[in-house]
Amino acid sequence: MSRQFTLRSGAMYAEITERAAALRVLRHGERDLVTSWPEDGPIPCYSGTLLAPWPNRVAGASYAFGGETYRLPVNEENRGHALHGLVAEADWRAVEWLAVEDEHGFVRLAHTITPSPGYPFTVALQVTYSLTPDGLATTLTAENLGDRPAPYGCGPHPWLLAGDSVEEYELRVPATTVLLVDDLLLPRSLEDVSGTPYDFRTSRPVGATAVDHAFTGLLPDPDGLVRVRVSGPAGGVELRWDAARLPWVQVCTGTGLDHAGLAVEPMTCPPDAFNSGTDLIVLQPGDKVETSWTISPV
Repeated sequence: MSRQFTLRSGAMYAEITERAAALRVLRHGERDLVTSWPEDGPIPCYSGTLLAPWPNRVAGASYAFGGETYRLPVNEENRGHALHGLVAEADWRAVEWLAVEDEHGFVRLAHTITPSPGYPFTVALQVTYSLTPDGLATTLTAENLGDRPAPYGCGPHPWLLAGDSVEEYELRVPATTVLLVDDLLLPRSLEDVSGTPYDFRTSRPVGATAVDHAFTGLLPDPDGLVRVRVSGPAGGVELRWDAARLPWVQVCTGTGLDHAGLAVEPMTCPPDAFNSGTDLIVLQPGDKVETSWTISPV
């Protein structure tokens, strides 16, 4: 069984596991802020995992980069895609841990993506989870240890909880543009959210609206951070980040998945960026890139 790390700070409580470096539990008082899962059980619907070296999908599990075409393992079999990167089931290793009872705590974990036929690059990842009374901050760093450029993208996959039924949630997504998709959930067109079912710039009930879309044109608050908020019978939860580093966010209501919560996934790039090149990060040898986000009760 993978090691678990407990962090406490004021009314905040978190559990991080070496398996997938996943956020397994996040609570404020007695209230769960994210969907959790049993310590020895499977990880349902990527709950709390990290998505790298790409978030979302690579169409047909195939892409071209640097004049070569690569084939990735298909792990979304019903659509034939490569979904959510290579580390969401990987074993990570804790390299630093500090827990100061009722004050603050952090844990830092590491994993290196080693070359494979579909991704022949060496990328070292480190993630730090830091808990304060205000929430859980996560910082993910990637460094190209190889001798060739490497395509890269990332994001987290928390399912935010505000009650039992997502239909009862109110959702705010400060985004001007939505990426519409085809039947295989691949990009079709970028559209202004105005007049669509996906305009959540002003907080409103989710109701029966099924959302599994990427948004961009993110509108930060005066402090420069973008905030997506859900609220419901159990209370509210906020996920915030710097849109300059994570200019996209995937929002999924989980319609038809029989899974609790609403997924909010800040991303460096949109779905299928390995093929489109849109906002794709190309890590040159020795390059390092850092992304951060914070989950807080509201």
